[in-house]
Amino acid sequence: MNVFSAQSHRTQLILAAVSASLLTSGLFTAYNAYSRRERRRGLDRDILKSIADQNEGSKQHLRPNDDELLDEQMIRIGANGHNEELIREQLARCYAFFGDEGMARIREKSVVVVGCGGVGSWVAVMLVRSGVSKIRLVDFDYVTLSSLNRHATAVLADVGTPKVGCIERTLKQISRCVEVDSRLEVWRKEDGGQLLDGADWVIDAIDNITTKVDLLKYCHEHHIKVFSSMGASAKTDPTRIQISDISYTMYDPLARSVRRRLRLQGVSSGIPVVYSTEVPGDVKLLPLPEEEFQKGAVKELGVFDDFRVRILPVLGSLPSLFGLHIATYILCEMAGKPILNPLPIKNRKKLYERLLRDLLHRESKFIGEPINKLPIDEDDVALIFEDLHLGRSVVPPHAVPAHPTLLRWDPTKPLTLENCVVFESTEAEKHVRECLTPRTEEAHPRKTPGAVWGDEVQAVVERHIGDVAKYRTWVGL
Repeated sequence: MNVFSAQSHRTQLILAAVSASLLTSGLFTAYNAYSRRERRRGLDRDILKSIADQNEGSKQHLRPNDDELLDEQMIRIGANGHNEELIREQLARCYAFFGDEGMARIREKSVVVVGCGGVGSWVAVMLVRSGVSKIRLVDFDYVTLSSLNRHATAVLADVGTPKVGCIERTLKQISRCVEVDSRLEVWRKEDGGQLLDGADWVIDAIDNITTKVDLLKYCHEHHIKVFSSMGASAKTDPTRIQISDISYTMYDPLARSVRRRLRLQGVSSGIPVVYSTEVPGDVKLLPLPEEEFQKGAVKELGVFDDFRVRILPVLGSLPSLFGLHIATYILCEMAGKPILNPLPIKNRKKLYERLLRDLLHRESKFIGEPINKLPIDEDDVALIFEDLHLGRSVVPPHAVPAHPTLLRWDPTKPLTLENCVVFESTEAEKHVRECLTPRTEEAHPRKTPGAVWGDEVQAVVERHIGDVAKYRTWVGL
């Protein structure tokens, strides 16, 4: 009996221990489930309250309660306005990428963004998301309904309010330690130094060419680092977006104008830019109502001198990509990990120089006297070779030439973009012999290019003439 009693007692103890363990485990499980439910309910309440507050605030034009809410959040975070541990957690991926030293550099830098539209707004947002804590926003413009297809922060409630204001609101929602200085102003060279005071980097995202050139020249003369955005309008191909020095830009009409004006003022290089090598297709300026033309010259209808009046079509994603290119370049520079040699999409500069030099030599022989300058330049050579002929010979089967050569097509017409084609060197010799006999050698009569190369090649040349006409319309030549 005693044996059975002892065994029964041990069994009871084991069962009691197991029951207690199960009960404890069940209590912990129930408590954890309850805690999760309560946290979820609390989060739901916070989200609903946030939505309600936002809806209520959107009814008020100037959103007067935003600053008060932010002040309350700052007080809860700490007496110094931020909690370093939370900031490092928020920027953990950036710290992992740039390291402590690199992030320390980024966080102490000051950036000025001039032009806060489709490009500038994206630059500002990504810089602050990546740790920049001092930023000045400069723009005189207001949010319109048409701004919403490309602006980084503007929403319907912001229509009619300053662009710098809606960006500032978003930046303060992203980072609790950012210092935002919003200026509803136009940058002018007469007093531009005040707006650029203390800047480590200046971002030029201005549409107006005169102001853009003035800003770039000012920064260059005063040794202020500046990065400029060229034209994102009427472009669709993201693979053509490129970062390069201003001196290497091609095809972009804004870049061409800026480059030439800067060169006249003694600035030929040293300014990084983002631009696209894409030559737009069938895109046109949006039409103006007839009554606007009746008011006088269109160029006189702008609010400011040289600010465009007619609107270019723009795919909203392209300005954002321009802005992200700029932000990435600037962040790497500030962190001490610069992009030393941006990979060019198309920059076979030595090839273009050789093609142009060879064309100059052949034109001199054709005319019968030395000439110093052709009516086309290296940008035009790149357009003819890359975009019109796609790096191939005009003669079927349109092979990639081992020794490409540019030649005048029709000897009866002047050398222009429309009247210049790509040949393989052997084809070029035939074209010279049959069609471009020098004027002093009339023993061998010239033939027409169509008679030498056939209707198929002539059709290709005529198609290229149409493409050049579109390009001239886009560039404004």
